[in-house]
Amino acid sequence: MAFQTLIVDIQDGVQLITLNRPEKLNALNAELLAELCEALEEADANDKVRCIVISGSDKAFAAGADISEMAGKSMVEMMTANLFARVTARITAIRKPIIAAVCGYALGGGCELAMMCDFIIASETAKFGQPEINLGVIAGMGGTQRLARFVGKAKAMDMNLTGRFMDAKEAEHCGLVSRIVPAKKVREEALAAAGKIAEKGRLAAQAAKQAVNSAFETPLAEGLAIERHLFHALFATDDQKEGMAAFIESREPQFRDR
Repeated sequence: MAFQTLIVDIQDGVQLITLNRPEKLNALNAELLAELCEALEEADANDKVRCIVISGSDKAFAAGADISEMAGKSMVEMMTANLFARVTARITAIRKPIIAAVCGYALGGGCELAMMCDFIIASETAKFGQPEINLGVIAGMGGTQRLARFVGKAKAMDMNLTGRFMDAKEAEHCGLVSRIVPAKKVREEALAAAGKIAEKGRLAAQAAKQAVNSAFETPLAEGLAIERHLFHALFATDDQKEGMAAFIESREPQFRDR
């Protein structure tokens, strides 16, 4: 379908979703978030898509939530709407791998959206932050919870309490970002990584995503049990037989997602 706030393209098993509100630095308003959820769910259901990349512009991945939509709301309105709860649930329910390609600002909701992806490839210009405290509020899409799990309590407290930004080098050093590339190559690098993932068996990729995510949500013993269950279950697939046969025969595997 045609989107008003996104540009969507599918090529070689990868769906590229580009946030497209340049006049607002890709601020996340209700329309954009609704369209993003729809685009992600369509990609998840599309057999031709094996990996997803979310990107913004050279200046901003997303500079935060659209404050103009929230400024006049009351506590009752916010709690009744349960703002952001359904959106974050829909995004994190996507089973296919998602890569965030971040240039420029990823602030507030933009940082939170990037953290909802499976990993972040950032440009040298990337800036991450949770500056909601400057508006008299706190993060509402995971900026206190996911950030603390990724970078630790001290840095998460620092960023949420002072509103300071974290540059790409610091973000990579503390584990928020998987790699840094020149600004002109960040989308190319993200698409190349997505292409690598697209070559793998979809069942194994989804199992890997589920297993790694469980490390953040369960005690170690439970996480290890989930990992073993998924590992054992993959031996019921044709892709496991093909992958191991290809390794023994020194050839490239031909996965068929079954």
